[in-house]
Amino acid sequence: MTEALNQPDGSVGSPNGILLCDDLLFASRVLAVAREQGLTLRWVREPAAVVEWAQRQPPTGVLLDLHHPQLDLPALLSRLRELCPASPHLIAFGSHVDGQRLQAAEKAGCHQVLPRSRFVALLETQLRHWLTLSTCSSTIS
Repeated sequence: MTEALNQPDGSVGSPNGILLCDDLLFASRVLAVAREQGLTLRWVREPAAVVEWAQRQPPTGVLLDLHHPQLDLPALLSRLRELCPASPHLIAFGSHVDGQRLQAAEKAGCHQVLPRSRFVALLETQLRHWLTLSTCSSTIS
């Protein structure tokens, strides 16, 4: 299942992003912020759908829930690198108690890796940046 959010005038705008998350309530929260900011964000529940959307329109940013049970992060990132002419911002978030998974995401090549609580705290101020092509440093906050 996907949900595409377009610009207020109905056009597909830039920046555009993909949110991989199987948590309906959490995804709704992120999508609401995107909608308020007039950003295009597609919500997908399956890693294969990230690839499918990237083939249609390369994203400028990808938000990845590290808790997703089907996520093979190295394989997904490799596929995105193949499909996207310009590397999208790769922002991963997960449980603060799962340090190994957070570190693995950083090692796999995510530009920014955050505990879920930090992701939520930064969401309103950083979402536009996360969905915009530019250099983004890797950090675990």
